Amino acid sequence: MADTKTAGQPTLVFVDGSFEDLAAEMAEYLKAEDAKQLLSQEKQPSNEEVLSKLVSASGALNTVPEKEYTAASNLMTHLVLQSSDPKKFLPTLCTTFAKPLVNSPVHGVGLSLNALTTVFNLLEPSNPVRARVFMEILKFLRSHAMFESLRTYLDKLPEWLTTWGTDADFQRKIYEEVAEVALEAGEEQQAYEYVVKALRTFDGDAISSEDAQRLSLRAVKKALTSSNHFLFQDLRGIPSVQALSDSHPVYSQLLDIFAEQDLEDYNDFNDEHQGWVEKESLDHEKLHRKMRLLTFSSLAASTPSREIEYSKITKALQIPEDEIEMWAIDVIRAGLVEGKLSQQRQKFLVHKVTYRVFGQKQYQELANRVDHWRTTLQNVLGVLRQEQANAKSQKEREIQELERKVANVGMGGAQDRRRQNQNREPREPREPREPREPKERTEDDD
Repeated sequence: MADTKTAGQPTLVFVDGSFEDLAAEMAEYLKAEDAKQLLSQEKQPSNEEVLSKLVSASGALNTVPEKEYTAASNLMTHLVLQSSDPKKFLPTLCTTFAKPLVNSPVHGVGLSLNALTTVFNLLEPSNPVRARVFMEILKFLRSHAMFESLRTYLDKLPEWLTTWGTDADFQRKIYEEVAEVALEAGEEQQAYEYVVKALRTFDGDAISSEDAQRLSLRAVKKALTSSNHFLFQDLRGIPSVQALSDSHPVYSQLLDIFAEQDLEDYNDFNDEHQGWVEKESLDHEKLHRKMRLLTFSSLAASTPSREIEYSKITKALQIPEDEIEMWAIDVIRAGLVEGKLSQQRQKFLVHKVTYRVFGQKQYQELANRVDHWRTTLQNVLGVLRQEQANAKSQKEREIQELERKVANVGMGGAQDRRRQNQNREPREPREPREPREPKERTEDDD
């Protein structure tokens, strides 16, 4: 058997020997009598003829001992890749690799996945055949609920699809298969995202095709019933979803309500289409709860003062006042609104809100709010400027007062000195002294 180099997922297979020798070895190992007979002929058969016989007998790989499976599958892959047109044999080979191993109930799934990824990795990155192999890997992962093994490759998928030059139909199949793998693993949000990616591959007349409408309905149902999906504007912008207004007008109407209308509109819809929600297997309680949360969000977004009275909340959500706190907590947890309740003022104070849709109405609300902020800021600026002017005037008055006091102190001091000089009595003139007689110096003075 061929020697292999494995590091997590094998990427290289080292094989020593000619095609004829390796093919004969594989034919013997698989007990492929047709291949052995073909190789024993005096006239050397073509590689394509030999490979056809070997691939037909490759199902025997699923019965080999567990410890021999990787080497055997790698050698089989190496031989197929020697073909002038490997894509003729790879679908059958991948189908063989995807089947369970009889002698490996515990590790068989991992061994099969390694065999499939070896085929994928040995192909040139730009080889379009890689796309077909990747599709087989997706089917295998789906059947074994192995979404985690796929997750690491999802970021590379758009680049791969571009490199392989796949058309819109094949890309759609890939995205749908990824969505199924995610759904099997309970990753509902990831599944929804890849259904939307698949929808974006439709254009032109294809947006009204049966497949487009089927996928569009799937996306709409998932978005409506999901506990974590609250924004519908992007979904409504997809052409195939817009085409539901002709093929499935009631679904289109319901989507519009969840995109930008409120609880009262939803209740009117139910009255107009009694029994329709239940008939379509949609959960009315879940829809009703989501609609209340969305109505709370719209109420917060349309309140310029950012302060919602309890009375408005109870009216819009159609709930008693003692349930306001519960719904406020739920809408905050849903990420639609940030704020807090003021029990003293009987108001909900809005800090931040998510707009469900941003159209002409919302632009007008934003313009009104900006005007309100501008007026408020202008008033604040006017007050600040007035206070600044008052402070400047006060400072000037204080300086003038100080200068006046200093001047007064200087003038008062000079006047006091003049008064003191004027009030002082003149001195009597001294009598002249008689001059002393000079004293003779004696020796005792020394």
